[in-house]
Amino acid sequence: MFLKQIALVGAVSALMASTAYAGCGLTSGSVRILSNDFPALHAVAAGAEACAGDGVEVTKNQTTEHKDLQVAALTSNPAQYTTAVVANSSIVPLMNDGLIRPLDDLVAKHGQGLQKSQLVTIDGKVMAIAFMANAQHLWVRDDILAKAGVSAPTTYEEVLSASQAIRDAGIMEYPFAMNTKSGWNLGEEFVNMYMGTGAEMFVPGTAQVAINNDHGVAALNMLKSLMEYSNPDFLTFDSNATQALWEGGELAIANMWGSRGGAVLDDEGSTEEVTSNTRLIAAPTWGNGSVPASTLWWDGFTISKNISDEDAEATFVAMMNGISTEMVQANNDKAVWLIDGYVPGRAAEGIAATATAGAAPYPMLPFMGALHTALGNELSDFLQGKESAEQALADVEAAYNAAAKEQGFLK
Repeated sequence: MFLKQIALVGAVSALMASTAYAGCGLTSGSVRILSNDFPALHAVAAGAEACAGDGVEVTKNQTTEHKDLQVAALTSNPAQYTTAVVANSSIVPLMNDGLIRPLDDLVAKHGQGLQKSQLVTIDGKVMAIAFMANAQHLWVRDDILAKAGVSAPTTYEEVLSASQAIRDAGIMEYPFAMNTKSGWNLGEEFVNMYMGTGAEMFVPGTAQVAINNDHGVAALNMLKSLMEYSNPDFLTFDSNATQALWEGGELAIANMWGSRGGAVLDDEGSTEEVTSNTRLIAAPTWGNGSVPASTLWWDGFTISKNISDEDAEATFVAMMNGISTEMVQANNDKAVWLIDGYVPGRAAEGIAATATAGAAPYPMLPFMGALHTALGNELSDFLQGKESAEQALADVEAAYNAAAKEQGFLK
């Protein structure tokens, strides 16, 4: 069973080497990619697809529902996908169920350009190859803040006061947004906010949840206060929704993923007024805390266990082509790449500032997924005013305890 916490791979600003394969050197094999759906991963998949032909087939399924598909898809034999692109959290269920294979032999044969810090090593075995860093942090419209007479916020208390000033000035009724869609996104926003308290989410050394306390109540109350300045449809807001609102000029302050920066700051889908005045800054602190209310993430690829060695090798080579220096040079601003050739730009500033300010990695424990699911399912009633913060946290604790017992983490 996967019992170790995974730290963020390397420093955000690190430059890591990668190998590009001219023509990929493949003559056989099937490459089947499952990943999330955003521009940086489109670029990686396109690099892998360049290996198709000469007996090699490359297909992909890039969907925001990837986390819900991966376990079942990789459990089948042969696995439906030969690689799952994962992050801190989504690798855990694959490890728990033994669905991905160690990559040491493939790294030795085809990954000479990779640096040690790019290798996600668990219990002494390389289980994933990291290629980008990510974090949620504040996005601000400097022109709108200036019209309202406020500075860029550094705390969530300042986000609230700035949002009120923007509303009072008649500029926007709902100037703020974050990814609060019921389910995984809402759970993540609570995790971020709770991490800003500096408190532990579990009793150290155990699977006993520890959020049903004053820190948890305060985190919920801050989220609810923020929702007063967000559109009433906030329980439908995922990354695609908040990006669209930002590009449409409907927001002045938002808590969004840094990986969306390149897509927003380019010259497509928005206006010069929006893009020229958009600035990506560090995640805020709150409650007189000193830790940013965010979590640091990495994205990387794994190789399925239930596939042939031929398909595993073809997949590794294709994905290495997907994360080549040439790919980065053509898509520099689509992510904070952990790959040689990356030149940090405007899109990287928020992630770098959040990491520098001391944000912690997402708490990667084998039972964290059960808590994240409980949070996503149980908090919407509180945000809608249907129950108290105390009741919401009690519901979360009960749902988590039931799931943790079923999964063998609690007795």
